[in-house]
Amino acid sequence: MNKNLQMVHEYHENTKHSAQKYAKSLGYMDWNTQPNPYRSYENTFKTKLPLSFDNKTLEYYKIFEKDVPSAPICKESVSQFFQFSLGLAATKVYGDTSWDLRCNASSGNLQPSEAYIISSQIQGIENGIHHYAPKFHHLEHINTSSEDLNLPENSFLLSLSSIVWREAWKYGERAWRYTQLDCGHALRALEVSALVLGWKIEILNVKDSELNTLLGFDKEDRYIKDERELADMLILVSLKDEKTSKNININELILKLENNYIGKANALSSSRYIWDILEKIENATLSDNLDEKEFILDTYEDSKLRNCTYLSKDVILERRSAQAMDEDDSLISKEEFETILSSVKSYDSLIHFIIFVHNVKNLDSGLYIMIRNQKDKENLQMLLKEDFIWEKIETVSGDLYLLEKGDFKYKSKLISCNQDIAKDGAFSLGMLAKFSNEIIDPSKYKQLYWLCGRIGQQLYLESTSQDLSATGIGCFLDDLLHDCIGLKNDNFQSLYHFTIGRALIDSRLSTINPYE
Repeated sequence: MNKNLQMVHEYHENTKHSAQKYAKSLGYMDWNTQPNPYRSYENTFKTKLPLSFDNKTLEYYKIFEKDVPSAPICKESVSQFFQFSLGLAATKVYGDTSWDLRCNASSGNLQPSEAYIISSQIQGIENGIHHYAPKFHHLEHINTSSEDLNLPENSFLLSLSSIVWREAWKYGERAWRYTQLDCGHALRALEVSALVLGWKIEILNVKDSELNTLLGFDKEDRYIKDERELADMLILVSLKDEKTSKNININELILKLENNYIGKANALSSSRYIWDILEKIENATLSDNLDEKEFILDTYEDSKLRNCTYLSKDVILERRSAQAMDEDDSLISKEEFETILSSVKSYDSLIHFIIFVHNVKNLDSGLYIMIRNQKDKENLQMLLKEDFIWEKIETVSGDLYLLEKGDFKYKSKLISCNQDIAKDGAFSLGMLAKFSNEIIDPSKYKQLYWLCGRIGQQLYLESTSQDLSATGIGCFLDDLLHDCIGLKNDNFQSLYHFTIGRALIDSRLSTINPYE
């Protein structure tokens, strides 16, 4: 086993929560060092983007259909694309305190993800690299190349990046996990916003070292050393029907942009606590040792169950993370249950669902598994408890099997760090990922988290469209879930948990429109 792969396994084991001990963290909030959730670049030209609240959008269910017309790529459409993916969805107010919520979900609302657009020949946006600043909904021009960057027609490039310090401030050594989940949330938020505009997204095979150089992250004088920012992925955004080539010449782009970087990144904190293991896992999961970086998305099958008449922008802007579920109003219909799960139905995924059904009409309470790739079913049957019944449930949501009948409310609560929110909804689930045989390439480790975060963002949106609420749960006792299903090895591992029901609304809080 090479040292990077060994580091992956060590990190994963060392950052598991258990009943005996949680992963290492400070154990308290050092409010004096709380990171700024907004990146900004000094001495850069800002391109103000028009707000899109009044823009007409299709109804939510229609954006997943194949005949959505494509909006032209220009300043106005790029503005809507960012606003309804990574922009502010609302501002919450309590007394003299206020805080922003964004369209993309984030662990603890700490928002480690950043976005950069590489533009060429877009009406209203200068050529070069721009950082998207959601606080003010503008672009910061951090690379001012005047050259034609020779991108495919009707397209632009976008990169997601992450700053793990924002999560480490609160969560310590487990923070890298949450950072990768948030990257997955941001990716799906971008995908859905692209669908609203009739655009498509393709992830390009680019080495991490090349992408960091392209974005200028290797220019140390522009950044605070202990607030490391690393590129995650390079995305080609284009019109849905446009025939684009994914063969972007990254080295040619680097040469055209290399001497044009301007602006210095703001300091996010006055001081920082350094977790050595976080830099080690970041380095171990870089794709520099590969011939090329390959990332394969789950294919979500077309859902035939959506009938939501809400506008897509309203579903996106109304998405929230429930802080508590209403235990007294937790019953949902089987149709709602199926609609939510069918939105992430897949037959080629690396991620399966262990589902705790608490209160779904016409469905027995109990422990279920949703197989999202039939190639894994036989292996899972051998690995899980011998006395599971594996009763096939007729559903259009995918391959759903009842493993054991019974009340699993308190088991799911215990697994989710004793949080009531896991038992008080209609159902909760754990995302079980193919693991040891899948991460022969260490960089695949973080990609598994991206897949889970991407699923989570879609579950949020689908729940919102059904007038239900959801919450991602990153705090769970890893091996207690594995024990619950009889899993004894690391062929599969639980990477993310989720709960869905009806939220209890905190009447002490008021909501105002963002950007007022």
